[in-house]
Amino acid sequence: MTDMPEELALPTALAEVAAIGFEWEWDDETDEARGCDFEMYDRLEDPAKTTWWFRLWTGNPDADGGVFRFFGSTGAGDYAGFWLVRPGVPVTGQPVVYIGSEGDRGVIARDLGDLLWLFAAGLGPGEAFEDPESPEEPNDAFRAIAERHAPGRRSPTDIVTAARAEFPHFSDHIDAMCR
Repeated sequence: MTDMPEELALPTALAEVAAIGFEWEWDDETDEARGCDFEMYDRLEDPAKTTWWFRLWTGNPDADGGVFRFFGSTGAGDYAGFWLVRPGVPVTGQPVVYIGSEGDRGVIARDLGDLLWLFAAGLGPGEAFEDPESPEEPNDAFRAIAERHAPGRRSPTDIVTAARAEFPHFSDHIDAMCR
């Protein structure tokens, strides 16, 4: 096994989440999904790979995806990661964004601590983006991680509302890169 660059190692709390993983299943009887369709990577995505697919996604050969550090995706090709917009702030203090395969995008958490509380509430990045008030089943294992790394319980609605209020122009930023 090769050593991964230090800057691409998952932050400790995300590594703990990845070790547990997300559960997702389809119930044929109710014709509904249960859980979160989200898979954590074993490390942050390499900026060169992000730039490659981000250029395809935006249709812009000059778009710079290097301002993101994605840490997971859904089966549909939606991504979640850190947006490196706060100069001099470690990756764990950067906002967390969701970029959907169909063009949906938004800031879902102000930092890793807020993201941990979304996970604890039973929400994945897609669920938090779509409906932070959705009645998901809380995840006790993720709650223990959130309590350890980001004490002070937060509601999903408050988390997403605060993130969107702090970064209201994220979608415009992405729009400006699209061709």
